[in-house]
Amino acid sequence: MLDKLEAINDRYLNLQDKLSDPATMTDMSKFTKISKEYGSLKEIVGVYHEYSELLGNIDTAKEMLADPEMKEMAQMELDELKPQLEPLEDRIKVLLIPKDPEDERDVLFEIRSGAGGDEAAIFAGDLYRMYSKYFSTQGWKTEVVNLTEGTVGGYSKLVLEVTGTDVYGTLKFESGAHRVQRIPSTESQGRVHTSAATVVVMPKLEMQDVDINKADLKTDTFRASGAGGQHVNKTESGVRFTHLPTGIVAESTDARSQIKNRDIALQRLYQKIYDAQKEAHDSKVREARASLVGSGDRSDKIRTYNYPQNRVTDHRLEGSNKNSSLQTVIEGDLQNIIEALKMAENAEKMKAGADD
Repeated sequence: MLDKLEAINDRYLNLQDKLSDPATMTDMSKFTKISKEYGSLKEIVGVYHEYSELLGNIDTAKEMLADPEMKEMAQMELDELKPQLEPLEDRIKVLLIPKDPEDERDVLFEIRSGAGGDEAAIFAGDLYRMYSKYFSTQGWKTEVVNLTEGTVGGYSKLVLEVTGTDVYGTLKFESGAHRVQRIPSTESQGRVHTSAATVVVMPKLEMQDVDINKADLKTDTFRASGAGGQHVNKTESGVRFTHLPTGIVAESTDARSQIKNRDIALQRLYQKIYDAQKEAHDSKVREARASLVGSGDRSDKIRTYNYPQNRVTDHRLEGSNKNSSLQTVIEGDLQNIIEALKMAENAEKMKAGADD
């Protein structure tokens, strides 16, 4: 474990040097990328220094045991230092768990009313207010992408773009059906109704600029046909490009010049590859949403907001972490629930690592 920590510390110092390099400072894209990695290592490097100091102090105290005059004081110091070791090592093990690279992404955050009619739309509005307050405490920025209001209040659909630090890694546990149990304002008999809304959290997938390797292109020239006189038939002005990795083909005979046709054909090839990448990207987004949204049915739930009992129950948690005060949660205090879900995920990852 110490070897891993030393390697991380070396990487941290290397990134520190790069950040002060003028070549990095003038390249904003590179600077941003290095800054992000540097920031992500800051906590574990701090814990590494704390751990190294603790080990050093324990070793010093053990050496002092050999001195009769220092033995009592050394033992007292050991008794104080040793209990600090295990909790610190447990913290390091959690920090060393490999992070999902998508955790750092911004997200598209969707809320839709589910089963329950007008009350479900009103509940979707309540969830929107709850999450908006939580986003604000995290210092994240939000932008409304799409919004459809309910007929008597709330929203039937709401899509937000949320940007900030570790947004997806924090919000990914919120995907699923959220159920509410309460007496609607329209209920004349005072009966408790159950309604639902679905939340979908998707990492923003960036469309990359098309980058074509010339070695992946097969180029053919051919004689054009059609109007244009003898020149068209006698010169190989037509150009065809084949992108070998994808099999995508683009050609041009629009111009009399082969050079001009090369430019036109290459632009068409870029567009075709971009369109194929976009369709693959959009397909991935559709599949991700389908896997996250659930049915929107009241029984398909991850969390229940019970107003009569002032209780929020997260059905994925156990023991004391399972229930929270509805009054605090609905006001945007989600941190305890999210931290408990992160700890549960980390425990599963550590268990899986131990099994491997």
